[in-house]
Amino acid sequence: MRAADALASTTAAYAIPLLVLITTGSTALTGIAFLLEWTPRLAAFTFAGMLTDRFGAGCVFRCSNFVRATVVALAAAVLTVLPGTGAATTTVVLGFGAVSGLLAEVSFVAVETLGAEGGRHLGNRVHHLQAVQTGIDQGAMLVGPVLGGLLLLAGPNVLLTAVAALAMIAAVAAHGNALPADRHRAPSSLLSGWRTLRRTPALAWLIGGLAASNLASGVLQAAAPITVIHRFHYSTADVGAVWSVAAVASLLTVIVTRRALDRWQVWPVGAVAAAVSTVACLSVALAPGFAVYTAAVAVLMAAEGALTVVLRTLRSRLIPAAAFGSTLAVVIILVLLPLPVAGALVAAVPAPGLPHLLLACAVLQGGVLTACFAGLRRHRAACEPPPERVLVVHRSEQVQPVDAP
Repeated sequence: MRAADALASTTAAYAIPLLVLITTGSTALTGIAFLLEWTPRLAAFTFAGMLTDRFGAGCVFRCSNFVRATVVALAAAVLTVLPGTGAATTTVVLGFGAVSGLLAEVSFVAVETLGAEGGRHLGNRVHHLQAVQTGIDQGAMLVGPVLGGLLLLAGPNVLLTAVAALAMIAAVAAHGNALPADRHRAPSSLLSGWRTLRRTPALAWLIGGLAASNLASGVLQAAAPITVIHRFHYSTADVGAVWSVAAVASLLTVIVTRRALDRWQVWPVGAVAAAVSTVACLSVALAPGFAVYTAAVAVLMAAEGALTVVLRTLRSRLIPAAAFGSTLAVVIILVLLPLPVAGALVAAVPAPGLPHLLLACAVLQGGVLTACFAGLRRHRAACEPPPERVLVVHRSEQVQPVDAP
């Protein structure tokens, strides 16, 4: 269910700008397509959490994917009768990108809420579920661009049909007993999510760490094409190769992180991941050549993958179930805010100064992550998993659940 949803989202996200470029030949319209796709994604968080809390995560997930499949199928049908280029074709593609992006984030909030609900039944093994979810997302990010490019070679209609099929598979897979019961249906809003955040100091520390990490990652991603092409004099294909290597390293690290958390728990693994992430970011800024740069980026993204599992595990414990959707929406908005800031910084700094910018971001990341884990340790009780439920059989043969010590 989550794999089909994530693959539909990443395939569409990476293929829509290419589709606009093919149908229009305009780089300006390609940039507009990217803007029109991501602006609704950010706007979706203002109401996705409210819908999830009010109507139930399972219902919202099914409906959003069903509507997405219908919209994509209609777009494919319309493009079949339209010419390959022209204003009408461009309008359909841009509209499809905007609606698809919005629905993708609505379904993301819903499926994250479902994952948190499932994790509450796992006690101190919640990181198993978070590692699987992170691995699915990382795998979709690795496969999605490749799948989108290959399907686009077969034609825009083939691409859209595949995305519609994936969304429909996610909607159909959500039916039945595979989903936890939607027990918490209370009216909510961004304001209620903000109030929950203010009442949870440990969650505020967590957001600070994620935001600092995203700022460094955003600067790295925005500066990567400039660094690879203008500083190291490699091609655009090599830029893609760097991220492919990093994606594979991140995916493998997520698998290892789950086993490490089984053995050493959250705090040691999180501290090591944060330290490695900071050192790798410094190495990227100081890399003397392309090979060292590629290796440092791979190590950085691997550490980010491990850190993501740790921080998502803590997030699932800290956000209360009754207002999970609305609070998650507020958290995502705050965590994503550094990304446009990163783009603005890269645009404002000349190319020779980008290593210094990344160096400053690495130092900032290290300081904030250190403060983040120190703050979380002061609120350690809130971060601990709930007691597991075990079964005790009395002499009367009656089975009763009790809290484990």
